[in-house]
Amino acid sequence: MAFHHPPPGQRHQAGDTRARWRHALHQALFGWLNLALTAPSVYLWLGLPLIMRQHGWSGTQIGLFQLAGLPAVFKFALAAPVERHRFAAGHYRGWAALLCLLLALLLCLIGRQPLLASRFELFALAFAAAMMATWADIPVNALAIKLLPASQRLRAGGLRSAALSMGAIVGGGLMLLAQARWGWRAPFWLMAGGLGLGVVALGFVREPAAPMPEPTGVANLPSGQWRGYFAQPGAMAWNGLLLLCFPFVGAAWFYLKPLLLDHGFAPAQIAWAVGVGGGLAAAGAGLAGARAIKAAGMARAIPGVAVLGLLALVALSAAVWLDAPPAGLLAAAMLVAVAMGATATLAFGLTMYFTRPGFDAVDYGTQASLFALSRLAVPLAGGLLIDSVGYRGMLLALTMSMALVTLLALRQRQRIAGIVSGRHLGEGARG
Repeated sequence: MAFHHPPPGQRHQAGDTRARWRHALHQALFGWLNLALTAPSVYLWLGLPLIMRQHGWSGTQIGLFQLAGLPAVFKFALAAPVERHRFAAGHYRGWAALLCLLLALLLCLIGRQPLLASRFELFALAFAAAMMATWADIPVNALAIKLLPASQRLRAGGLRSAALSMGAIVGGGLMLLAQARWGWRAPFWLMAGGLGLGVVALGFVREPAAPMPEPTGVANLPSGQWRGYFAQPGAMAWNGLLLLCFPFVGAAWFYLKPLLLDHGFAPAQIAWAVGVGGGLAAAGAGLAGARAIKAAGMARAIPGVAVLGLLALVALSAAVWLDAPPAGLLAAAMLVAVAMGATATLAFGLTMYFTRPGFDAVDYGTQASLFALSRLAVPLAGGLLIDSVGYRGMLLALTMSMALVTLLALRQRQRIAGIVSGRHLGEGARG
């Protein structure tokens, strides 16, 4: 009895279809994991400030509470044990599952009783949760870099940006509504459950063996690994932009809820309009941004995204300075959300191009540390400005800073675009 074998063209087509489905499922999983890791951080650092303001916390106190997120600055150090110690059943997958479960446990501890009056305990547990979320983010995104081909990286950046925006909807909107309806515990238990679902899904991922890094010498020490990252062509130009492209727009978004509260908006109205509506706008901008960046080309997209951020800050500053009606403030807030989503897509997409095979966790962690450093420092400075010169002065400072970032983007765009183009052509598929 003869068996029919499909011609090579059909076999190749079937293999491409399976690969597309596999990459789509991986993208969906990494999107969920980024959402599940983002929601707790957003709730702690963007949602709770609204509740803190209601309970009498000052702008400086809210800004100082951001120091609980300081572990994000040290991702470069947390990445070293992830790269060094390997799970037999899956290197990055094992780390991701373990750390996500530990974060879920910490969320349950924070949610066991209201802690707004116990400021030190809340800060300590928030610090521990930030440590675990920061640590878990490293293997999750290193696994994404390892499994997805180079052609999927900009799309992955867009999906991650959208997932973070959806995390903002969950943490900055829906969890505030859950807290108002069901009390202090509900948000933390719900977010812990989301992490548990992600861990279950990780069990179905097949992680290939990692490429071996340089076999001996100083390159295998953490200091050598970090120096290797900074020695990459174009890394210094990219790092400057990475430090500055997001934090000024991000700081405006961070203080948007307290700003609207002080301008007479009701907490539920803020949760729906900014937490949910703004999150949807940022998510849409993240998904659309990946296609727009690809169509425009990196050399145009880099300054274009910076200009969008500048326009958003100009609009919000004008709305506050001119005492715009509620509709004007909300329209400016939506523009900030769109700029934030587009900027995140560009930043996350480019981050995936500046990693070396075998050092995905270390190189991702180094870039994430730089990103977090400015993302924490600028809101802290913003809180001090609010207490000293008010929202108007803070927004003016953010707008002027973003104007300088736009000039930097114009100067560095060709250098970064050339590096990305060479990496894309040279690496091919890594999935």
